[in-house]
Amino acid sequence: MSFTGFTNKDFDVFKIEGLDERMDALKLNIRPKLEQLGQLFAPSLSAGSGDEMFSHVAKHARRTINPPKDTWVAFAANSRGYKMLPHFQIGLWESHLFIWFAVIYEAPNKEEFGQKLDANLHNIYNEIPEDFYWSADHTKPDVIRHGSLTVEELHSLFNRLQTVKKAEILCGYVIPREEAVQMSPEKLINKIEVVFKELLPLYKLA
Repeated sequence: MSFTGFTNKDFDVFKIEGLDERMDALKLNIRPKLEQLGQLFAPSLSAGSGDEMFSHVAKHARRTINPPKDTWVAFAANSRGYKMLPHFQIGLWESHLFIWFAVIYEAPNKEEFGQKLDANLHNIYNEIPEDFYWSADHTKPDVIRHGSLTVEELHSLFNRLQTVKKAEILCGYVIPREEAVQMSPEKLINKIEVVFKELLPLYKLA
């Protein structure tokens, strides 16, 4: 079965009340699409990064009460897990689709990566496209547009990664659901490819 793109029904999964009910809808509607994206992008990310990339679809297995507010497929250079490693993600909140490069709080080399980001601050500031976004917390939908940041504000994001234990950094692209549901599967796949290509230098830094 080929990837068919995302629909309003997919985004509306996050309105369903109850853990079991939402998880059932998520498994039925969204997970097969994330698995397809995993198969599609693992080879090109492997080729681009120089590391063999494995896809990991979020299972939300630890949840016992609160239903998930977002879901994703992650790509990392380990077949057993991704949270400890720099990785890529494609996923959904109710409000938008996201395409990220991410270093999250479980990663042991965050401080070192923060120093590398700082050392390349001006290059990164100039080379990341203006319409890309940053996030400091993968558990929240809030994002900061790169084009609205000053160099100093970007430096403070990088500095936080070095000094705050729970700090995270994500960079990538966000597509509002209204746009995402209008995109053909081909257009969406092309967009994800372009975004990942822009993000590969950050992965190589990490």
